[in-house]
Amino acid sequence: MTNLLKLLICFLFFPSLLLAGPVTMEKVKYGGWDNCIRLSNGEIELILTTDIGPRVIRCGFVKGQNLFHEFPAELGKKGGNEWRSYGGHRLWHAPEEIPRTYATDNEPVRYAWDGKSLQLFQKVEPTTGIEKEIEIILSSDNHVTLKHRIFNRNLWDVQLAAWCLTVMAQNGRAIFPQEPFRPHPDYVLPARPLVLWHYTNMSDPRWKWGPKYIQLTQDPKATTKQKVGLMDKQGWAAFVLKDDVFIKWFSFNENATYPDYGCNAETFTNNEFIEVETLSPLATLKPGSGIEHVEYWSLAKAQVATDEASIDAVLLPLVEQMADRLKNR
Repeated sequence: MTNLLKLLICFLFFPSLLLAGPVTMEKVKYGGWDNCIRLSNGEIELILTTDIGPRVIRCGFVKGQNLFHEFPAELGKKGGNEWRSYGGHRLWHAPEEIPRTYATDNEPVRYAWDGKSLQLFQKVEPTTGIEKEIEIILSSDNHVTLKHRIFNRNLWDVQLAAWCLTVMAQNGRAIFPQEPFRPHPDYVLPARPLVLWHYTNMSDPRWKWGPKYIQLTQDPKATTKQKVGLMDKQGWAAFVLKDDVFIKWFSFNENATYPDYGCNAETFTNNEFIEVETLSPLATLKPGSGIEHVEYWSLAKAQVATDEASIDAVLLPLVEQMADRLKNR
């Protein structure tokens, strides 16, 4: 697809991409917290908490729906030793293990703004010796760069992976790409691992297993949980809610070892929310060393139906646009 054709498609299907402007930062009250930070380019906005965190609690178009799920009973809370999900986007470390993974983020975080990027710094987790920070850069064209950093502040080595969990809103749909088709017997090796949990039910109607895409829809009436992990070599995943489209890009290193039997992407859902998760390779951190895991987000207005032809026609141009943008950085 030529760059001119991609530009024409964006004009026709995604006019909202042309309306954004300079990025501003301001302190606001949100969800019962007094010290939140709002980043906006006039078209989309992010709201980040500093009374707790680091966390992005809202992501969406200005005056539009929040694409991130919030837990109403936990909004405005802070302090204490009780683990709370809160909602939104957070940074964990994998593999998942209780209690290590569930270190609380109930305390204030320090922040720094240089006019372009906002950095959120969490204190060292007292139960793990791990320190976390997130740097966020919002561009004028509705793209977001998030740099997630984890440091080992212990006196011994720690093996872990950065794990970025984005808790998405109810009634939305997550989309993950399948690997490109290769006919048998022209190519006989496997394409990638698909990882199941003990409670995964592949016949659950929330799943849609297609030749090109895996789709999982959130259902507020559901009575069971679902989770799948995969090695996403194409490095993207999407979430659709009504006419809002949220896309993540992330790296894949074919020479690295990933957690959970080789997953760099996972999704989980219950009756309250659905998650779009990414993971970095496993790393053994020496005392004082750290890792960085980067996600790139974009938002657009588009109608993406559940049939694969619609995903090809409407969603893929956005995916390809961001891929070109990353190549030309």
